[in-house]
Amino acid sequence: MIWSGEVGSLELLFILLFGLFYVLYIFKTIRAAKSLGTGYRRVFYKIALRAAYFSLFIVALLGPSFGESTKEIKSIGKDIFIAIDLSESMNAYDIQPTRLEKIKFELKEIVEAFSSDRIGLIMFSNEAYVQCPLTYDKSALNLFIETLNTNLVPNTGTDFGPPLKMALGKISDDKETVTRQKSKIIILISDGEDFGENTASIAKTIEEEGIKLFTLGIGTAQGSKIMTQRGFKKDNHGQEVVSKLNPVSLKKLASATSGKYFEINASQNDVEKLINTIGDIEGELRDSKTMDVSANKYYYFLALALFLIFLDAVLKVRTVNI
Repeated sequence: MIWSGEVGSLELLFILLFGLFYVLYIFKTIRAAKSLGTGYRRVFYKIALRAAYFSLFIVALLGPSFGESTKEIKSIGKDIFIAIDLSESMNAYDIQPTRLEKIKFELKEIVEAFSSDRIGLIMFSNEAYVQCPLTYDKSALNLFIETLNTNLVPNTGTDFGPPLKMALGKISDDKETVTRQKSKIIILISDGEDFGENTASIAKTIEEEGIKLFTLGIGTAQGSKIMTQRGFKKDNHGQEVVSKLNPVSLKKLASATSGKYFEINASQNDVEKLINTIGDIEGELRDSKTMDVSANKYYYFLALALFLIFLDAVLKVRTVNI
């Protein structure tokens, strides 16, 4: 038999009080019977009955488990790779406080929404790097998100090809799942135009693999200047650069993979829609185990105790004969 609880201070207090009151009761009954010259043995019937259901209450409180049964435990979830553009234009402040800071805040919301799924992070500009592999550790994910900044990658343009190829490779090589049904998701976040040459072919492979691809654009059509450590960024002619959201490439990529495009601008935030869309995707069976389990059978002891209480109330025993 397995117990879900232990005899603690509360149980010991109940037992002590029960014993103390009945010792006093027995002593008082015996003294009264002797003074009257009558028998007192029948009082022990009531004491035995009440001790029995009191003990059953204590046993039920401790949660006895016995008997064997089997239960199938299934692990179901999704794999989500998030690719974040860290080019210098993400420092633009048309989305307050900056595009990147806003994305970091929203990424934590996404992590919280899919706490039972594996999530990985890829950072990119014209090259891509794994910031965090697929993991269930949400604390580690939030730490990596907090450290994201535009100095972590080379800033020589934006290319969607490398992060998509990297995410595709990482997700496709995963061997943990036990079914062939896909529940793999890539989210690509950027504010600019794609200057890569291989994006179309990689997008075709993603579509063929059945992997879901969603794109998220951030910025405004009006745009803003880009703050750097040396002031506002300037072009080769010495003119200050104004970065504007260019959603064309992101929409084209989402369309090519049967995905969806979402946007964050001054008056619109589609992150909740993105979360709901991903939430509607059925999770994939990762693992299935059969485990031996025993159930808490406290109710047997509780039912018997209640029956004895009923008998105690119905049966009348004269404790002192006069």
